[in-house]
Amino acid sequence: MSSDERKDYRELLDGKLPPWVLRFVKLTGKAINRYGMIKKGDNVLLAVSGGKDSLALALALSLRRKWIKDRYGLTALMINWVEHPIPEEYRSLLKEYFSSLDIELEILDERQFASNNEEEYNCYICSRNRRKILFEYAQKKGATLIAMGHHLDDFVETALMNQCFHSKLAPMKCVQDFFDGKLKVIRPMILVHESVTKRLANEYDLPVVKPVCPYDQTNIRSKLKPIVKEISRINPLSREHIFNSFNG
Repeated sequence: MSSDERKDYRELLDGKLPPWVLRFVKLTGKAINRYGMIKKGDNVLLAVSGGKDSLALALALSLRRKWIKDRYGLTALMINWVEHPIPEEYRSLLKEYFSSLDIELEILDERQFASNNEEEYNCYICSRNRRKILFEYAQKKGATLIAMGHHLDDFVETALMNQCFHSKLAPMKCVQDFFDGKLKVIRPMILVHESVTKRLANEYDLPVVKPVCPYDQTNIRSKLKPIVKEISRINPLSREHIFNSFNG
């Protein structure tokens, strides 16, 4: 679907949810309830990349907050690496989107790694530095929960990556404790297929912006994606089976 044919995302905020979007929001809520991710009065910091997944999660959390009695606080942080910045026009588009969702968004311009860093840049260093900034910002905002936009496909890819390349049965956790439980990372879309967030971004005019990553198409995760798709052609429930083998 071309950009001109996409629907206004505000239709969803007005309650005009097609059945598949409603299922998406309810599935996100199912994961939250099943794994006790969010309770009444919690302050949740949403980690925003600007991609389809974090924008979809923001939408789901915002809509769910309107529907339930147990209200919770929502703020959002986007870390904009100065080495690979987002186009300037997307700052206002993202701000407008999150304002429509009634979520305060802050965009921080940060360096991926210190100028005197002698380590070779890789995905681990990027992830580590991002997490450090998120943790410090959460503490500053009084947030005890950090919501990540990981979905079921991410879970499966991580499980296979750790098993096949690191000899570890170490899947992505639905709820992950840090600092003796004082801070938790939660993954409310852990039951959602990536195809759903893709469809949402294709059919609605979400301000999706993909920050440049030099390893985006060459890292291990990108190479596992077609393998997961092929397995799913053999058994459409293979993702769920892998997930349940760790969380059954």
